[in-house]
Amino acid sequence: MHVIKKEKNEIFSLPAAEISLEAAAAAKSPLARRVLAALAESGELFAADIARRLGVHEQKVYYHLRQMERAGFIAMLREESGAKYYSLRKPAFVLALRPYELTSRIAQRGESSYLDPFLHDGQLNALIVVGSPDPHGPEKARSRDGHYAVDLGLFLGTFLNYVPDLNVALDTEVRDADLQRNLILVGGPIVNAVTGRVNEHLPIYFDRSARHALRSSVSGKTYPEDECGLVCSVPHPFSEGHRILLVAGKRYAGTRAAILALLKHFEELTKGNKHDRSVHARVVEGVDRDSDGLIDDIEFRE
Repeated sequence: MHVIKKEKNEIFSLPAAEISLEAAAAAKSPLARRVLAALAESGELFAADIARRLGVHEQKVYYHLRQMERAGFIAMLREESGAKYYSLRKPAFVLALRPYELTSRIAQRGESSYLDPFLHDGQLNALIVVGSPDPHGPEKARSRDGHYAVDLGLFLGTFLNYVPDLNVALDTEVRDADLQRNLILVGGPIVNAVTGRVNEHLPIYFDRSARHALRSSVSGKTYPEDECGLVCSVPHPFSEGHRILLVAGKRYAGTRAAILALLKHFEELTKGNKHDRSVHARVVEGVDRDSDGLIDDIEFRE
């Protein structure tokens, strides 16, 4: 559990423990609160040291230490030469008087290793690259799937606490220094030049000799359908220690399907390729479940 405090444009958090209304009574006296403050300031202390700091009798300190240990405010860390060292269980405590209500997701360290290292300590640690809407590249292509980066950003925002900088660039704006970062790429190699640069290093890639059909080195299968998309998380081929997350399709319909896989089936997505769970590359196919002409869900192909 964490408690969150917002001040202007900054968000601060502290690990917290929940206590009951009955347990809170252990900290009602002024001396008990002074003991807690001393432990908060110093990290760990033994009773005699606390008594000296506060100028009170050691037995009074022991009484409050026992009460607050039973209540869950503090814990004994160790005992040395008969002296018991205490510390706070957590730097903050929460007294909840009604059940919790679902508001939004807040990132927790290790909540999803799939998104490491793109998210770190509640902040985005990557550059999102989308294809330019202007003609560019060998095929003079115009990106029609860049707007899906908005949906992707909303999804990533459910894991974030603070976004201090701009984190999106067109593929035509990306420079060599940008390529040394963690990258989140939206769109296939026809419309996104950066995807084109990393394409041959992917376990599932867009085969130029087969009209950019998806070809899997994991299963040996080929997926030529425009509605097929790829979600792939791999080590960065050009920057050691960094990673690339690719969300793309042969056409914009496939990119839409890949985005929907993240939004609607994230838990299944993180399980890895069904032919080799250690490979984080999934092929999905978009489906139109309500027959309105738009892809609104996906099925996993591998």
